[in-house]
Amino acid sequence: MKNEIQIIWKDLSQELYAFVFSKVKEEDLSRDIVQETFLKAHLNIHQLKDCSKLTSWIYQITRNAINDTFRHKKHWANLEHLELAQEEEPGFQALSNCINSKIEQLPKSYKEAMILTTFQNLKQTDLADYLGISYSGTKSRVQRAKDKLKDLVADCENVETDEKGNIIAHDLDE
Repeated sequence: MKNEIQIIWKDLSQELYAFVFSKVKEEDLSRDIVQETFLKAHLNIHQLKDCSKLTSWIYQITRNAINDTFRHKKHWANLEHLELAQEEEPGFQALSNCINSKIEQLPKSYKEAMILTTFQNLKQTDLADYLGISYSGTKSRVQRAKDKLKDLVADCENVETDEKGNIIAHDLDE
């Protein structure tokens, strides 16, 4: 097995680096992604059922690693944006703390769906794969999580709702 990985590394490393670099345009990040790809390939090679599809399997791992990297970078960029918004708007921190405390009150499955799709920008199709449930089931779970969170936030004394239960105002001083 060790020899197989070394042969794969020798045959594909430069090609994969060029592929990754063409997508991410950063040398160090490209090297990190290629390294991560080979680590995942090494750890999961036992799952490959058809050796003739090895190269396409490696490229799929690479594409997933690139997507994960961009998703992670986007997540951190969004957090940096939120931190700037908190500094600019004094009431934002109170509202953010309120919503975060309500998210913590959600049942585990709803909390996970809410955090992964809303704050980590995971697509619902990817969440379905991650959870091992159908896309339809995932959509329902995310919607129920949003509805439950809306109900929890609407129950706060400092939140004003309309006759349909929609949140229309939040008093940040309370």
